[in-house]
Amino acid sequence: MAAVDTSPHTAHAGLIAPHGGSLVDLMVPAPEREAVRVSAGRRIECSHRNACDVELLVVGGFSPLRGFMHQEDYDAVVAGHRTSSDLLFGLPIVFDSDDETIAVGDRLLLTYRGQELAVLTVESRWEPDKAKEAQGCYGTTSIEHPAVRMISGERGRFYLGGSLQGLELPQRVFPCKTPAEVRATLPAGHSVVAFQCRNPIHRAHYELFTRALHADNVSEGGVVLVHPTCGPTQEDDISGEVRFATYERLAEEVANPRIRWAYLPYAMHMAGPREALQHMIIRKNYGCTHFIIGRDMAGCKSSLTGNDFYGPYDAQDFAREHAGELGMETVPSLNLVYTEEEGYVTADHAKARGLHVRKLSGTQFRQMLRGGEEIPEWFAFRSVVEVLRSAA
Repeated sequence: MAAVDTSPHTAHAGLIAPHGGSLVDLMVPAPEREAVRVSAGRRIECSHRNACDVELLVVGGFSPLRGFMHQEDYDAVVAGHRTSSDLLFGLPIVFDSDDETIAVGDRLLLTYRGQELAVLTVESRWEPDKAKEAQGCYGTTSIEHPAVRMISGERGRFYLGGSLQGLELPQRVFPCKTPAEVRATLPAGHSVVAFQCRNPIHRAHYELFTRALHADNVSEGGVVLVHPTCGPTQEDDISGEVRFATYERLAEEVANPRIRWAYLPYAMHMAGPREALQHMIIRKNYGCTHFIIGRDMAGCKSSLTGNDFYGPYDAQDFAREHAGELGMETVPSLNLVYTEEEGYVTADHAKARGLHVRKLSGTQFRQMLRGGEEIPEWFAFRSVVEVLRSAA
C-alpha cells in the first residue's frame, strides 16, 4: 500500500502506539518549503472537507496514511472497512475534483482561503462508482442521508490519490493541536478516554464523560480527552466557531484537572458504525486508549420519514467488534437522566426507585434560548447558554 508510513515507531513513551505503528508527520522542513511549493505545476482550491482531510493527513491524525488513498485502497475500504493491506479504516480518504485535465504525475499545490497547504503528487486517478461507495460506507444510496447527498452533490467527478508534502496548516478560529502535541499532555501508562461530540456540551454530557473515568476498565490515574469535531457537519448543526467558544468557556469554568481539551478538524459523515470506527482510529493516533460510544453514535434520520438509518446500538456493536484489533477499549455511554430527588442517575436506577425524571428536548431548549427564557441549570451550564445567546 503506497500511502502508508513504514518507518519505526514514533509513539510517545508510555502511550498507546499510533494506528499502524508510527505517527506520521508530513510537514516539510521550513528551509525546503519554497522548493516544494514551486515544484507544483498548478493550483487547486480545497473545499472545507478537503482542507480538514489535508490537515489530518499532514499532522498524522490519519496515520499511517502518507497521502490520499490510491484506488485499490479506496475500493478495499468501501467494500470492507480495510485497506488493500488489511489495515482497518472506517471510511476512504480521497481528494476530489471535476477537472478532467488532471493526470497521474501532476503535482498540485493545494490552497485554502488564501493559504498554500500542501503539494499533492497525483499517483492515482479514477472515476468512482458513487452509488457503490454510498452503499458500502453508509449502508444506503438514499440522498436523504447527508453523506450520500455530499458525495453525490458536492464531491467532484474524479478522485485523486497520492502522497502529500505539507507546507502550512489551515488557520482556524479553533486552534487544533496535532496528535504529537496532544500526546505530550497525556499521562504515560494511564487510560485516556476519548469523548467525541459535535454539539455544545450540556450537563448530561459532562456527567457522562466524567463518570466514564470510574468505569471498571479505566485506570485510577486516567484522564478524559474531550475532543469535539469542529469541521463541516450537518446543515442544521451549530457552527464550529460558536461551539469552540462554548467549549473554551466551559473548560475555564469547570477547571477539572482530569479533563484534557482539544479540537479536531474533521468533517462529519454521519456514517454510524463506519464513523465510529473512523473516530476510534483517529483518537488512537491522538493517544487515546478508550472511546465512549454513545447510543446511535454519528447516526442520522431521513427528513422524509423520520426513520433512523442505523439501529441504536449498531455503532456500539461495530466498535466493540474491532476494538481488540485496534488495541483499544470501549466505554458504553450511560443512559443518564436528571431526577428531582438525586440529580443525574441512570435511567434504570430512576425507574427502580420511582424517581421523578425531568426532561427537556433539544427543540424545547432552542425555543427557550431564542425566547430569552431561563434555562434550568440542571440541563445546561450558564456559561454555555451565555455564549449561545450572544451568537444568536
